[in-house]
Amino acid sequence: MTRVRLALRPSDWRIAAWRTFLRVHSETIRRLEHDLAAQAGLPLGSYDVLLQLAEAPRRRLRMAELADKVLLSRSGLTRLVDRLQAEGLVTREPCPGDARGTYTVLTAAGLDRLRRATPVHLAGVDEYWISRFTDEELRQLQGLLRRFDSDPVDADRDGDEPRNGE
Repeated sequence: MTRVRLALRPSDWRIAAWRTFLRVHSETIRRLEHDLAAQAGLPLGSYDVLLQLAEAPRRRLRMAELADKVLLSRSGLTRLVDRLQAEGLVTREPCPGDARGTYTVLTAAGLDRLRRATPVHLAGVDEYWISRFTDEELRQLQGLLRRFDSDPVDADRDGDEPRNGE
């Protein structure tokens, strides 16, 4: 059955739902950012990069792959990786067979920093998000959000088994 779309107006309740989603997302990210910076000395963007690398095969990704996985622009990612490299949390290595390509590689220090920050991040996710829903509501929400997910890596994840960085 084809759904007929009506023109939306700013006062439409569906637009209010969208705005609520944006406000909640923004507030949650701000709170997580604050917690990570205050308690772990690590910005949320840095945490995201380190986590993506920890979960990658051999703890390395090409910059283009990393850019697809994190929530930053490519130029923002390059600057962030430069800072992480200066801190000794990542290194860059050439890609064999591709003179222009480089890998960003998680160092032992980067993995240690990620492991120390992970409890702070998970506590915030639990407090600001998970604790607000029942398990059934979370399953329903996950099902609804899958409609938008172009990379459903965690879509079918069950259980409490840790991933590489957790």
